[in-house]
Amino acid sequence: MSKYLVNKFLYTIDRDPDLVERYRADPRGTVGWWESERANTLLNCVSGEASTWLRLDDAEREALADHDYPKLFELGAHPFLTLTLFIALFERDHDGLDYQKEYARRLAHFSLPYPDIAT
Repeated sequence: MSKYLVNKFLYTIDRDPDLVERYRADPRGTVGWWESERANTLLNCVSGEASTWLRLDDAEREALADHDYPKLFELGAHPFLTLTLFIALFERDHDGLDYQKEYARRLAHFSLPYPDIAT
């Protein structure tokens, strides 16, 4: 498992409004596109610089494609990254803080110690 790559996905999608909308409309397609086109690019580096070996595992790919943030948290994705992206994706479908409350409710079954988020 690559917590780094999952976190990189969450980070890069969240920072581009067009990618947020693409991920909302076509999560599975966006995950596949991102993994093949963006996963190995080096962030904040000149274009053309890239690695070649980074891949999501099946559980990560499915959790991202299903917008399954409890599973992402269980896998060690950083909770701030999941929260900020999923607010951007779904807060508009709820009133006030209802989405944040739903997010917390769906993660309430986790207890200390939380899954390791170190990369």
